[in-house]
Amino acid sequence: TPDGRRMRGQARDYGWHYDALSGKINLGIDDHHAHVQPTGAYHYHGLPTGATALTWRLDPALGSSVIRLRRVGEPEAFAATYIQPGETTAPLAFGAAVPSQSAWSVAATYVVVGFEHIVPKGLDHILFVVGLFLLSARIRPLLWQVTMFTLAHTITLALGLLEIVRLSGEIVETLIAASIVYVAIDNIRGDTLGRWRPAVVFGFGLLHGLGFAGVLLEYGLPTGQFVPALISFNVGVELGQLAILVACFLGLGLWFGQRKWYRRSVVIPGSVAIAVVALFWVIERVGLVA
Repeated sequence: TPDGRRMRGQARDYGWHYDALSGKINLGIDDHHAHVQPTGAYHYHGLPTGATALTWRLDPALGSSVIRLRRVGEPEAFAATYIQPGETTAPLAFGAAVPSQSAWSVAATYVVVGFEHIVPKGLDHILFVVGLFLLSARIRPLLWQVTMFTLAHTITLALGLLEIVRLSGEIVETLIAASIVYVAIDNIRGDTLGRWRPAVVFGFGLLHGLGFAGVLLEYGLPTGQFVPALISFNVGVELGQLAILVACFLGLGLWFGQRKWYRRSVVIPGSVAIAVVALFWVIERVGLVA
């Protein structure tokens, strides 16, 4: 790539078009040409013929990727996937048919996309939700926080998808990590739901919603199915968050949440660990470490 970092990808046929999108990459292949546009442009020619699938991997330093494959001249992708930094896609077959675009099929697809963005791929969102849980194993404080978070990220998810609100992905991801640090430190400082905590969680939910919107924009929305895709993705996100909370409650809260040693032995050490991980992410995302 123009900045000297190594990028690996394999295109297995031509006469097709696919896009791999991450923060700095916009790559498309059509016929015999590949085009990469991070800060400049990279071209390579002579894609191999006769193969039937594509496998894609980016260097971890280039972040997560969304890969969409579509035939030249056709607006809809026939395959799409999302990978975390350093992951490799499963083989994406060129011969796949464009999937049905009924509302039900769109709903089923985007519920899964939303869920998988939280579990197992969204470690930052997982730690944020666990941080909310650790403040109190009781239902009422947790319900207040989750309600505020859900309302907020639903608002900015819609605004982000409509491109009414736009913010750099690098800034959003850094602020999301900072929000996790704050929640973890707040857990350490006190054991009750402070007066301003729901409002603060609401504000952080606005940031997370922009993060969700960035993922969904990269994944792509089917033509004419914006509303079903938006609602379904949000449902998937909520199901992912619910799965985390249920796991925390069944694994910790139900059995130990009322024990006298719970805060000393679970909440504080757990919050310290979350804060350390999230602080590293902040430092990493502002570019202080490679």
